[in-house]
Amino acid sequence: MNAAVPPAPADDGRRERPRRAGPREHLVAAVGLLDRPLTSYYLVLGCSVMLLALGLTMVLSASLVQQIQATGSAYTLFQKQAMWMAIGLPLMWLASRLPVRTFRAFAYPLLLLSIVALGLVLVPGLGHSAGGATRWIGLGPVLVQPSEPAKLALVLWGADLLARKERQGQLNEWRPLLVPLLPGAGLLVLMVMLGSDLGTTLVLLTIFLALLWVVGAPGRLFVGMAGLVCLLVAILIIVEPYRLQRLTGYLDPSQNQYTTNYQGTQGQLAIASGGWLGTGLGEGRAKWDFLPHAETDFIFAIIGEELGLVGTLVVLSLFGLLAYAGLRIARRVRDPFTRLAAAGATAWVVVQAIVNIGAVIGVLPITGIPLPLVSYGGSALIPTLIALGMLLAFAKREPGARQALAARGPGPVARALSWLGLARRQ
Repeated sequence: MNAAVPPAPADDGRRERPRRAGPREHLVAAVGLLDRPLTSYYLVLGCSVMLLALGLTMVLSASLVQQIQATGSAYTLFQKQAMWMAIGLPLMWLASRLPVRTFRAFAYPLLLLSIVALGLVLVPGLGHSAGGATRWIGLGPVLVQPSEPAKLALVLWGADLLARKERQGQLNEWRPLLVPLLPGAGLLVLMVMLGSDLGTTLVLLTIFLALLWVVGAPGRLFVGMAGLVCLLVAILIIVEPYRLQRLTGYLDPSQNQYTTNYQGTQGQLAIASGGWLGTGLGEGRAKWDFLPHAETDFIFAIIGEELGLVGTLVVLSLFGLLAYAGLRIARRVRDPFTRLAAAGATAWVVVQAIVNIGAVIGVLPITGIPLPLVSYGGSALIPTLIALGMLLAFAKREPGARQALAARGPGPVARALSWLGLARRQ
């Protein structure tokens, strides 16, 4: 006899609900996203776009009071910054589609152009000075700061030079490693120093040390170069009285709060008044002629005042993710030039952000360099966007990235061109 089949349980209308994923499952899923081939690409792109959007908003907020007083319009600097973005974003997109050999081809011409431009800045009558530094050269109605593209030039030239030496097996001794890298970088640093631009000098030296670190310079050589950099910075501080005053003011913030330490004091007061959530966008009081250069060097203080601790942590997180993405690209790519250029560009952007933020919150001396992608200024914005476009191009060369891009299908630009009948035929 067949065994009796037990009766089916009565359907009372209740169904078993699927179990919700717990914190552990969410953490595993988030870690899995970091292992995907295009993670670096989307992190660089997403962080750059968000920092640009935040920067454009904060430039308007930080400059509106001063610009109403000076020009009668609150949107003067906002419109200029939007114009620089309209120029820089297409260049970033173009750089993201260039092959590696194109960046290498631009290395020497860009270095030569930077040296010539920095030399013109030092010519009396051609260079423009402000705040004790001679950094700008006039091109018609526009002032350009040649030291900003010089950072990109050093990244490309240094990476190309060391990549060639690595392929030729010339990195085992210190002389082939440093010649002509040290004289070339030293020439750029010297010309920037003559313009009294300590902040840019620090960034150039950071790029130089980052290239040596990535290429695997011997420990003694790296420590010696780092010591030489510290000695050079100390000399720069001592020979300029205002830099020495800034350093002593940094060491003793309670002194000269209305003279040497005025800007730093007002910046810290602005951040302290923001609290957790800030006073509200556009509602800050520091920009009412209390905080000098609020839209450039000290825009992070306006972010802290109007968006609070939450806003500052968002900015720090975006730069942290950008640093992770850049170093991930440098670790995963196989080409020596790509690895060196990615590390140099990442060190440039991230260290400059650290120095700017550190000066605003009072943990580093004030050097007068802008916050990348956020502060006002086209001379700094456009080279930075090109460097980030270069990182996007390198991210496409990570293992598995090309296959992932092909599986994703055509992008929005390619689809728009196809709608217009302008798509490139295979």
